[in-house]
Amino acid sequence: MRRYASRLNETDRRWLQGVARWRAPGWVNRGFLVLTHLGGAIATLTIGAVLVAIPLTRALGIAVLVANVGSHLVVQVIKRSAHRPRPHFQDDTITSLIAHPDEFSLPSGHSAAAMAIAMTLVLWRGLPLVPGVVMWSALVLAIIVGMSRVYLRVHYVTDVLLGQLIGVIAAIIMTR
Repeated sequence: MRRYASRLNETDRRWLQGVARWRAPGWVNRGFLVLTHLGGAIATLTIGAVLVAIPLTRALGIAVLVANVGSHLVVQVIKRSAHRPRPHFQDDTITSLIAHPDEFSLPSGHSAAAMAIAMTLVLWRGLPLVPGVVMWSALVLAIIVGMSRVYLRVHYVTDVLLGQLIGVIAAIIMTR
């Protein structure tokens, strides 16, 4: 098991080094810098609060908030248990493009929150039903938030995938 984890960490590190070597146009950097915040606490809690404030979407808003908070709690427990350092703490060739809220990388909280909201919208079966364009747009944005966390070099790919899995599970639990 330890050898598998070591190989996975090495693969993660090589992928991120490849991302770090890529020189993207400025608009890509600016786009990811903006889009990454869609998985942050301000954006995700605002989405839930707005949905709660509208009587017709109140139940959906509560579901979104509970899935989001649930995913956040799981992320924090794992981060404090795994103690995986952020990429730039482990590798001098990787420079973070944004400030980060803490020193731990695994799992990605932004990815978990964005996916918890998106999957709650996708799985919602209450009234009113979520329009297809809204739920699929949210899902695409959640995936982009995950990509932004790797692109901005604050998470490894596996951090994002685990965060997204946590978000999906939180949404499934909330919508059942």
